[in-house]
Amino acid sequence: MSSPFEQILDPARRADPYPLFDRLRDTPVARQPDGTYVVSTYREIVSLLHDPRVSSDRRNLGSDAGEAPRDPSFIGLDPPEHDRLRRLAMRHFGPPHAARTVEELRPEMLAIATRLIDGLAGRSRADIVDEVAYPLPVAVICRLLGVPEEDEPRFHAWADQAIETLGPGEQDRAERERARREVLTELENYLAGLAEDRRRAPGTDMLSGFVTYHGPEGGMTHREVVATAVLLLIAGHETTINLIANGLLTFLRHPGLLDRVRAEPGLIVPAVEELLRYEPPVQLISSRIALADIEVGGTTIPAGSPVVLAVAAGSRDPAHTPDPGLFLLDRPRNEHLGFGGGAHYCFGAPLARLETQIVLGELVRRLRAPRLVADPPPYRPSAVLRGPRHLVIDYAGVDPA
Repeated sequence: MSSPFEQILDPARRADPYPLFDRLRDTPVARQPDGTYVVSTYREIVSLLHDPRVSSDRRNLGSDAGEAPRDPSFIGLDPPEHDRLRRLAMRHFGPPHAARTVEELRPEMLAIATRLIDGLAGRSRADIVDEVAYPLPVAVICRLLGVPEEDEPRFHAWADQAIETLGPGEQDRAERERARREVLTELENYLAGLAEDRRRAPGTDMLSGFVTYHGPEGGMTHREVVATAVLLLIAGHETTINLIANGLLTFLRHPGLLDRVRAEPGLIVPAVEELLRYEPPVQLISSRIALADIEVGGTTIPAGSPVVLAVAAGSRDPAHTPDPGLFLLDRPRNEHLGFGGGAHYCFGAPLARLETQIVLGELVRRLRAPRLVADPPPYRPSAVLRGPRHLVIDYAGVDPA
């Protein structure tokens, strides 16, 4: 019989993996047949997120043995390399040098959300993933990085293919790695050309900042620029699409919740935090490796072992969160793992929060009598980034903006 973790990886269990995550926590640190250690309880996950003996440097994993190594982005590096690249990227995105970058996008985000929801008027059925949850975060991250609007469809195809290859433990790992390398090479070549365009004629976008800035720590090399842009383009929209879709799905499954948020729009802020705990778009953090023997949860993880952090299980750990299986708007001290933690805490967390608050808030406010057409909806196969492939709803109309 397969282990709970092996069942979690099965795409057939994507609609409701949480009973399996509950079983996974029975063994907080569980060794898998391939030698991977899966950690599933909140306290143990947090300790490893902050443990320098757990490496994120994918060059330590050896998955590309026999091939030229791909330049890792900062998400796949350890300090101090990680810290330098992250600081250089953050300089053009957030505090202290660009403290208002995200907040200044609020009017544009609202305008995009308004236009997308206006497009649902005069009809009674829509796919919220294709028509709302995908277009907004893609438009925003492309605008931030400087991807021309006409190239967004090409980028969408590349990002989709890259995400489909994510996930630890699949039987077809070699084939998935091959497919992943191919699509990433295409995306890298496109972004390398875009970076050269920005070097010749800089604009106000982040990519222009990456290629032109040189400070006390120097600047990014051309290869670092490309690797960072790939990371931000993919991570900057895929998780938000899932968070928006998971959010509306949760609201529609709980009509009382929908009514309450409609009556008190300010509740969308704690609602999004609870969504990050209850239905997180990132379910597993993989591609980690133990650099030394690590004792955690009564188990020793030997040096050299791959480590997977089951953050979706940790955020529902009853030892940390009372009534973890309930969606509670009034949950006090909502400490979740929806954005990870430690040095690799999600770079784009402020952007994802604001996008989701705006889109979900507008959907709740403007859609009249929405209801699910299919429950559960069809899910994308990835066990790492979990969300509906489509979310088709019926509704009675669309209220004016």
